[in-house]
Amino acid sequence: MFQRILVANRGEIALRVIRAAHDLGIEVVAVYSEADRGAPYLEMADDAVCIGPAASAQSYLNIPAIIAAAEITNVEAIHPGYGFLAENAHFAEVCRSCDLTFIGPSAEVIDSCGDKSKAKSTAKAAGVPVVPGSDGAVEDVTEGAKIAEEIGFPVMIKAAAGGGGKGMRMAATAEVFGPCFLQAQQEAAAAFHDDKVYVEKFVVQPRHVEVQILAGADGEVVYLGERDCSIQRRHQKLIEESPSPATNTDIRRRMGEAAVAFAKAAGYVNAGTVEFLLDAEGNFYFIELNARIQVEHCVTEMVTGLDLVQWQIRIAAGENLDFCQDDVRLHGHAIEFRINAENPERGFAPSPGRIEELFLPGGPGVRIDSHIAAGYTIPRHYDSMVAKLIVHGHDRNHALRIARRALHEVRVCGPGLANTVSLHQRILDSPEFQAGQVDTSFLERFLDT
Repeated sequence: MFQRILVANRGEIALRVIRAAHDLGIEVVAVYSEADRGAPYLEMADDAVCIGPAASAQSYLNIPAIIAAAEITNVEAIHPGYGFLAENAHFAEVCRSCDLTFIGPSAEVIDSCGDKSKAKSTAKAAGVPVVPGSDGAVEDVTEGAKIAEEIGFPVMIKAAAGGGGKGMRMAATAEVFGPCFLQAQQEAAAAFHDDKVYVEKFVVQPRHVEVQILAGADGEVVYLGERDCSIQRRHQKLIEESPSPATNTDIRRRMGEAAVAFAKAAGYVNAGTVEFLLDAEGNFYFIELNARIQVEHCVTEMVTGLDLVQWQIRIAAGENLDFCQDDVRLHGHAIEFRINAENPERGFAPSPGRIEELFLPGGPGVRIDSHIAAGYTIPRHYDSMVAKLIVHGHDRNHALRIARRALHEVRVCGPGLANTVSLHQRILDSPEFQAGQVDTSFLERFLDT
């Protein structure tokens, strides 16, 4: 096992890794930008190194600075968290070349899974259902339009190297396909320095359901149930739950086995998430594999009792899983609410500023993952998520009752500060959400009304 690791991230996930490592008896080095200097969670690390100015490109995306911090603090491994460099194959390769263990899959696997067209080809070869569409990236708008006509409108145009909703356009008819294709290309080039896109059938009113996997050092893979992430805004998730209200034992098994088949075909090792679209008839289609820990990993931890971040570290240290698929059991129901420093009443405008009053809920069935404290200033430079509220009940209705109580207790107050708690409360009162009858377009409809 490692003696000392570095976490190349900030905020909530940095603190999550610090806690998991300390529970394993491992020392942790944190890195921080000038904007995060003095952040409370840094005191919980065993050492902390400033790696640059506030701008991400000069700090949390600055590979030479991170490697230098690792070398001067004598760490053996680097945990990338999520976002920033978590799915950067070059960073994983640099770590390897510097004799540092990257806590995640190999650079080669990150590269192959990160290109969605390559990942789709791997899925098809493994017998995993995929959405009908182009075989790999499309050369130009003429080829794309021909493919769209063959599979039928509406279609989605997606960045081959992307994620997070960037470089993605829906074309409902042939008339709008050309402009949508060019817009997707331009956005993909700006976001990922790669303008390759692919075309696939648009699944009407799907649910976004993903399967958590763990692959041990020996390549043995298990699936840990599914998470429903259908409530999202501009392809950014807001609420996640496990298990999905739309699945049953049969769908869960088939989807889980498909996720395992893909992971094995890709040569995947460590924790990862295989994402699917699920239609109203119970058909599911592979979207992508996220080669990292997910923000919403907590709901899986609550229903399985497993510490996924600890398992990331243990697998990277060469351990095999000490349980098999038959040992996995899902207990109760868990829901996660992302509390973002955004103003839903003003188009989700970012709301940075100083926290003067803070109260985060607790009690039975409540977990808070957060790095904030009273007196902390939420910086404007990074993602707006400041806390995750996770609730767990013996069934979904019980979890909803706990969620209502916990959300009512949240206080994150300061001059000009706003957050998404009131939006979550309104969603909780929605008959559609209470019945578990949502899809990826739910939030747009909800906000319109």
